[in-house]
Amino acid sequence: MSADLGAFGVWAAIAAMAIVTYAIRAGGFWLMGYVPLTRRVRSILNALPGSVIVAIILPLAVRGGTAATVAVVTALAVMALRRNDLLAVVCGVGAAAFVRALVL
Repeated sequence: MSADLGAFGVWAAIAAMAIVTYAIRAGGFWLMGYVPLTRRVRSILNALPGSVIVAIILPLAVRGGTAATVAVVTALAVMALRRNDLLAVVCGVGAAAFVRALVL
């Protein structure tokens, strides 16, 4: 099996991925057209972004060691105090760099 797709193969792979991505996103909008937006469904949809963020960040913090845990806790604290996404990210990255510099 050859890994060389050539120029056409690369563009075909990119086009296929774009079509699949669009179909998944458009399909979600299409399917939600058939779901009645009750109070319960609205509350689920409101909680979904936070749930996705926790599902992505928590395994990284657990497996990432002390530096990742300190970074997540620092970012959460800054976000709770200042409500500024960019500042929380910068402080979290800075905390991780500081902890890694102390360990190494």
